[in-house]
Amino acid sequence: MAEITLLEAVNLALHHEMTHDPNVVVLGEDVGDNGGVFRATVGLKDKFGVKRVIDTPLAEALIGGVAVGMATQGLRPVAEFQFQGFVFPAMEHLICHAARMRNRTRGRLTCPAVFRAPYGGGIHAPEHHSESVETIFAHTPGMSVVIPSSPQRAYGLLLAAIRSNDPIMFFEPKRIYRTVKSEVIDNGQALPLNTCFTLRKGRDLTLVTWGACVVESLKAASALSKVGIEAEVIDVATIKPLDMATITASLARTGRLLVVHEACQTCGVGAEILARIAEHDMCLLKAPPKRVTGPDTIMPYYRNEDYFMIQEEDIVAAARELVEGWK
Repeated sequence: MAEITLLEAVNLALHHEMTHDPNVVVLGEDVGDNGGVFRATVGLKDKFGVKRVIDTPLAEALIGGVAVGMATQGLRPVAEFQFQGFVFPAMEHLICHAARMRNRTRGRLTCPAVFRAPYGGGIHAPEHHSESVETIFAHTPGMSVVIPSSPQRAYGLLLAAIRSNDPIMFFEPKRIYRTVKSEVIDNGQALPLNTCFTLRKGRDLTLVTWGACVVESLKAASALSKVGIEAEVIDVATIKPLDMATITASLARTGRLLVVHEACQTCGVGAEILARIAEHDMCLLKAPPKRVTGPDTIMPYYRNEDYFMIQEEDIVAAARELVEGWK
């Protein structure tokens, strides 16, 4: 079986669901004729036609509002925003309507919509093309947030998201769109939402991460192993709702917690994870928990981008401090 990229896995999942569910529609800027800015939707228009693959104007507020309307009337829209930083004009529809529809109508209406967006830095793009603002949506009641970190998880989690009866923000780390490859079986089998994935077992440290930072975290875990430190690597995958049971079970074995995320530190999802551990499971800790995050700055232009991005050595240094400094 040939290996495919994360981007191709997204395309494969869309093809599968549109083939098996006629209510699934795709809409967004250039998703039809050009296959989207990253070519995630290439081939869909030719196969499913213009009634199910809809090129919209360059108007994110329109995309969000139309998707909410579609979802409340029996369709399952998958709306694409070209970049996560372009989502902001649609925020009223996402936060005030999509996320509240089930509660507002006391379950009479739901909003089974998926809002896809490439997110994160690392491709030398300008600021609004490099956002990592998953925390905004994680803080929104009624909204789920999913971030795949591999082709298998992109395929399985996107299937699950499309089949969900409530709105999901599905953020795809574009830095690894084409650089991470693996085998994916197109069998229509969804992966569970609201569940962390343990990618590597370890005894000394629980390393919690998501998105593109999974790549550096796994590399750091390999480097740490060479100096006798075994890190357990957990891919959160679903940022909201947060699977704390998996994280806590790992922490009970290792006693040390390191959270790694690209987004800015202040009020990030890492802070929420640390707060829950402090509130409920502080007795498990052998050392104060740590975070390795992006700085509290706007993503710089490409010449300074590497100073913002988390490097493997940053994770290794923090992990060694946690283990060697608190024996």
